[in-house]
This record gives sequence, structure tokens and C-alpha cells, in this order.
Amino acid sequence: METQTNNPNPNPNGNSITGSWPVWPTVDGSLGLSEDESVKYARRFYRFGFAMLPWLWAVNCFYFWPVLRHSRSFPRIRPYVVGSAVGFAIFTALLSSWAFAFAIGGERLFGPVWDQLDRA
Repeated sequence: METQTNNPNPNPNGNSITGSWPVWPTVDGSLGLSEDESVKYARRFYRFGFAMLPWLWAVNCFYFWPVLRHSRSFPRIRPYVVGSAVGFAIFTALLSSWAFAFAIGGERLFGPVWDQLDRA
């Protein structure tokens, strides 16, 4: 009699969340990067985001969306992608509040200094 193993994760790479369906680290699936290359790219995008290029954080979140979506997959990549998501959210909040301060506040918010700011 043959015994059948009850393996909850039949995917050989151990990254499957949905059973036999493989989960890829990038949005382009099997056409994308390997896991080792993905770690390198995620780390680069995360670090260069601090070099005043926060749009790279948005690219990192988009490109590695499957890593954000499945909390238990790809533990080597996830810290960089989650850090990018947090960094981009903070950057967006700061940029939006700065833009709204000028767009909505104007002369009422800045008083007489507004004329000097408006001319620049």
C-alpha cells in the first residue's frame, strides 16, 4: 500500500500560498526575475529611494506587488518592499500637505509673505 504525504505546500520552492499555484516575486510572473535577483533589485530600489528618489519606492511596491499581497511569501524580499511602501506613503503625505498648503492656504495662510513667495 502506497502512503500519500499530506504536504500543505506542494510547490518545490516553498513560496506558494495558494497550494499548487506558484507565487512569483514580481508582477510579470515567470518572465520576471529569480528570487535572488529580486532581492538585489528590491534592496537597490529601497536604498535609492532615500537618495531623494522616492518614486523608486512606488516602483518597488508595484513591481513586487505579489510580495506585498502575500504576507508569508518571500521573507528575504518583504522587508524592502514594505519599507518602500511606508516610505512612499510618508513622502506622499508630506508632498500633498505641502501642495495643499500653497493651493488652499495662499495669502490667508502666509499673510504678507505670500506676495514675495508668489513672485518667485
